Amino acid sequence: MLLAILGFVAGIVLVILGADWLTKGASALARRFKISELVIGLTIVALGTSLPELVISTGSAIKGSSGLALGNVIGSNIFNGMFILGVAALIAPIKFNPKMLTREIPFNLLASIALLLVSGTMLEGGANGEFITRNGGLLLLCFLAIFIRYTFSISGDSNDEEPGEILSLPKVIMYIILGLCALIFGGNLFVDGATEVARAAGLSEAVIGITIVSAGSSLPELAVSVSAARKGNVGIALGNVLGSNILNIFFILGVSAVIAPISLNDFSCVDYYVLLASSLLIYIVARFGGGKAVITRFEGALLVAGYVAYTTWLVMNA
Repeated sequence: MLLAILGFVAGIVLVILGADWLTKGASALARRFKISELVIGLTIVALGTSLPELVISTGSAIKGSSGLALGNVIGSNIFNGMFILGVAALIAPIKFNPKMLTREIPFNLLASIALLLVSGTMLEGGANGEFITRNGGLLLLCFLAIFIRYTFSISGDSNDEEPGEILSLPKVIMYIILGLCALIFGGNLFVDGATEVARAAGLSEAVIGITIVSAGSSLPELAVSVSAARKGNVGIALGNVLGSNILNIFFILGVSAVIAPISLNDFSCVDYYVLLASSLLIYIVARFGGGKAVITRFEGALLVAGYVAYTTWLVMNA
């Protein structure tokens, strides 16, 4: 048991370091090819902070722990949309580009709806014996293609952004290789440790995925958003969360389902209702909240309280 916990913790550390190194190398490589900073932010950086979820979910699917794969994505998106955004707004009200109300925020809501569409009768009270099939995974990947096409179509909207750090080519290659190695090795440690801890504690893979695994794999998003809020770049917090949430469902869950159909046996319709509510709540507080194109501290407190209430309910009913 002790070895499983140590492996679990070591896996988290390696995955987070690997995500940081790979993102740094990939972003520098993209800038060498003069790719727009906006495209880098919505794709490479968002994918970079989602890499822990990618490694954990696909690794879980390969090893037959599909409950961990789906729980990780659902839990991460709820954690991102309620806890991380809430904490960032508590640090400083999140002011963002009003264009997000017609672009990224609706895409985030669409991702949650798309997950419902591929999950059978989940909203009718449960889906025992049902799966997110490989065809469902392919449908999610089709949505991913639409999102990527959209991202490149708006790449000319922000040509005034400051250039990022320029690294030498050997350093770029070093960061990418180190990042990939840390992600692969750390992801294996994480999945094995989390699965063993869950079984020893008598918890289902779904519960451990939605709580501990999702929170651990969302640490990069938390770090980026809190750092951005403390520096006054609070709009980055919203963009980082939205991009990561969209990729979590369209890309990560899509790939995981294509690798192996994902069983819905351990999941409750409540998990799906909370996921949909968190996406809808972001739109509501951004569109109709106390400030124009602002998520206020009070609204941030409501988001955090909602996450705490859901997690408490989940643990008490485990």
